[in-house]
Amino acid sequence: MTDIFTTFLDITNETLAAAIAIVSVSLLLYTLTRNVQDRVARASAMVLGAVTVTYVCDVLLSLRPVESAVIPLLRTQWLGIALAPAALVHLSDALLDTTGLPSRGRRRRTYQLMYLFAATFMIAAVVTNVLVMPVISDGRPALRAASLMGIYLLYLGGACAFALVNVERARQRCLTRSTRRRMMYLEIALLTPVLGVFPFSTFFELGGEFTTSAMILLIIGNIFVILMLMFLAYPLSFFGSALPDRAVKSELLRFMLRGPATGFLIVGVIFFTRRATQIFALPGEEFMVFATVSVVLFWLWMVDLLLPTLDRILIYRNEEDQYIKIQQLNRQLLTRTDLLNLLEGTLAQARNLLQTPGAFIALLTDGTSEIVCATGDGHALEERPGDLLGELVAVKAASVSKPHAWEGFWLFSLIGQRGSGGAGQLIGALGIKAHTPDSAPSAEEMAVLARVRRRAARTLDDLLLQGELVAALEGLLPQFTQSRRSAAEVEYDSPRRDMTDAALAQVPGLPDRDHVIEQVQAALRQYYGGPGMTQSRLLELTIVRAALTEYGGQPVRALRAVLDKAIETLRPAGERDWRSQEWLIYNVIELRYLKKMRVRDAANRLYMADATLYRKQNTAFEAVADALLRMEAIALTQAEADV
Repeated sequence: MTDIFTTFLDITNETLAAAIAIVSVSLLLYTLTRNVQDRVARASAMVLGAVTVTYVCDVLLSLRPVESAVIPLLRTQWLGIALAPAALVHLSDALLDTTGLPSRGRRRRTYQLMYLFAATFMIAAVVTNVLVMPVISDGRPALRAASLMGIYLLYLGGACAFALVNVERARQRCLTRSTRRRMMYLEIALLTPVLGVFPFSTFFELGGEFTTSAMILLIIGNIFVILMLMFLAYPLSFFGSALPDRAVKSELLRFMLRGPATGFLIVGVIFFTRRATQIFALPGEEFMVFATVSVVLFWLWMVDLLLPTLDRILIYRNEEDQYIKIQQLNRQLLTRTDLLNLLEGTLAQARNLLQTPGAFIALLTDGTSEIVCATGDGHALEERPGDLLGELVAVKAASVSKPHAWEGFWLFSLIGQRGSGGAGQLIGALGIKAHTPDSAPSAEEMAVLARVRRRAARTLDDLLLQGELVAALEGLLPQFTQSRRSAAEVEYDSPRRDMTDAALAQVPGLPDRDHVIEQVQAALRQYYGGPGMTQSRLLELTIVRAALTEYGGQPVRALRAVLDKAIETLRPAGERDWRSQEWLIYNVIELRYLKKMRVRDAANRLYMADATLYRKQNTAFEAVADALLRMEAIALTQAEADV
């Protein structure tokens, strides 16, 4: 029984060590792929890197390598052990800098000196015996503390104290309750990485690390490290992220459940089944595969079941009504492709029941016509959607019993009940290839046509509604200018920074360039009307307000005129050239947004691929935004001079 208990402790310790390695690697990758531009994220990546190196070596040691490889692995662990304190000081300095108190040189020199100490201890541990020395402990190779260990402890204690002081100063500079709470979480869990990698075994008596009490304490410590690493990851995930708090929490929750948690379960199953099958004489390899797959499938199934509940409890705790609406919209909203597929299925069913060689559905709105779906002989009319406009009067009067004959098709009106067309308005036409030019539908065919007509009208209604929703979002989303990054301006004490950007120093009040680019994108896409113009933040620009008098106090007209002026500044001198790179930006803006030309047509006109045109559109948005900013800077400078 004692052997079984010792084996259980050994397996548990190996599993927890592997779990710490998995968690640290996962959080390191999470940080590097999301907000690596942020200084706090980069510093936290250094801390996680130190933990990762240490515990990966620990996992490799648990695999019982050959005796000659044990000491090199134990020495390699010191790369992480020596780096962790310096990285912790670096992280604390980055946190204090983020709250608006940058280093005046002393803190920077301090963590640079810490990194120098770290490099010294790495070299001492890896290639000499002055920091740790190899011994034989209970018949196994091990490392024990040497003469330089006292200096390492001073380095470690000084780093921890300095880091705690910095984080406490950062916490005191937080102005909002949420940021103070997150900084307090960081303060509580800050020393976890250093404690987790600390080489306690180097201070044990020979054989002391293999006793039952030592293994139990090690297991408790590893559990604490795992919990604190996840506790540390939560507040750190907010730094450098432009996403709202809700999105940050949601991303982190899903990542932890589907990444580190799944990896931990796999390692646990492999380690336990490997030893359990030895004890109970089961076929180890075969049972391990079955057990691992079963546990992973069950876990992922449980995650899918629990996520909605966890979202409501942890993320939308006081906003459950909003959460339900968001989930319903996500489940019920059909994309344009979904609706077109539904229309295609409707036409296929009609052709099958009526035994007709072709059919089409046309969208008729705002004086335009578009054949959105066609089958069989209906494809021949896809290049002639404009011809249907001449048949509008006849189509409006067409009914199932008296269809309008056109180009060998029976045309039936599709009447909307909602959307931009409004109830009772003509929104489209259903075309069914007639059996003979002068024939009329039979009573049986009229029953089928009535069902097809109703279904097609409802689908067109949804298509129009979907278009209105996308257009509204396209215009409104850029108006939400507050993000995690901009919110930081009011979450901490005012930064004591000198303005280094000469342009910003000379022109106070100039809006953020990234925000202006977003507003320009929304405004150009809805240039002739929509929330992108009517609710644009560009209406607040000085140059737009100055143009109000000239344009009868109408903000949208004034904004459109200012945009025209900005676009005109991008027009090169001389005669237009559709192939010239000099004219490219101006041509893209004019064709796509002023003339509302389709992507394919504009790309053909400019002799480029569709994908290239999409990339050039983004460049065009930036060019117009920069032109607006130059105009705004001039206006602000003149206003300052007048005062």
